[in-house]
Amino acid sequence: MIPAFGGNPSKKQKEQYSRLDNYVKGKFVNQVPTNLAMKASDYFSLIKDSISRGIDRKPSNKLPVSKFDWSKIKSEEDSLTWFGHSAFLLSIDNKKIFVDPMLGPVASPVSFAGSKRYSEDMLYVVEEIPPIDAVFITHDHYDHLDYTSIKKLKDKVRHFFVPYGVSAHLLRWGVEKEKITELNWWDETEFQGLTVALTPSKHLSGRGLFNRDTTLWGGWVILGKKTRFFTSGDGGYDTHFMEIGKKYGPFDLALIEGGQYDRRWSWVHMTPEEAVKANVDINGKNMMLIHWGAFTLAYHGWKEPIERTIKEAKKANVNLIAPQIGDTVALDGELTVPTSSWWYGLR
Repeated sequence: MIPAFGGNPSKKQKEQYSRLDNYVKGKFVNQVPTNLAMKASDYFSLIKDSISRGIDRKPSNKLPVSKFDWSKIKSEEDSLTWFGHSAFLLSIDNKKIFVDPMLGPVASPVSFAGSKRYSEDMLYVVEEIPPIDAVFITHDHYDHLDYTSIKKLKDKVRHFFVPYGVSAHLLRWGVEKEKITELNWWDETEFQGLTVALTPSKHLSGRGLFNRDTTLWGGWVILGKKTRFFTSGDGGYDTHFMEIGKKYGPFDLALIEGGQYDRRWSWVHMTPEEAVKANVDINGKNMMLIHWGAFTLAYHGWKEPIERTIKEAKKANVNLIAPQIGDTVALDGELTVPTSSWWYGLR
């Protein structure tokens, strides 16, 4: 089997999961009953959209990437550096945390198929990046968990935090078992002085035809001395955001997905307007939109997510930041990174 497909949870793991409330008949399930099926008409409309709505779904040229300022990234100050889509490096309490480090050129198990990255291949940064204290994975889809990136990065990483079942992929790719911690929703642990917790999301998982939902998905809370941080992972809007806000909010910065939406899968991804609402629910002081700017996975224009989010954030009085890919943002109080629309003028 192609290594990029990853592995499968062991019999022992499955026995452990069978005692969980969110694991039913060998599959992880969402907190609320979720209808995953699309109607026949939806499939026909997808085919139609794939043919007729391709003009602005991706940039006509490669997106610009800011020159990485490694001095800022290596400093002891809290900061965040975006690599496009949902990949970012968080510096918090002088710990370097890489979340969903998908740096490869294509969101697919094979190089000749799948959505190609809008910008340059980002794998080169592995050679330049400082040692990583921890990698956090939200779920095992190809646009979040990338085989090539993990293989290149794993020897620079001290520890991996993943939802239940995702360890099977890492173990197959050569990550030592002792370097992996698996968590369920609401599980909380300490890591080098940080408080970290896996939070629910309304999504799904799987890297092949026969292992759908055999691993868990979620978002991450990471709490430092000065910065309270949250990233949503992928998933549709629901009441779990209010629960997260009550338990862990407020957050100094929240990274919320809202960039690959469609009425036909409204349960699995948020619209930009729902993303802003989610940020309000969790009590995020500052918000950044993620899950856009790298891959085409939906049928809207590639710039539409951020433009709609800006409008909705103004209505909701939410402080939104929109750094360019490669920028490092200092997390020092109220953030003032301008939404100066680096994407304007790009086609």
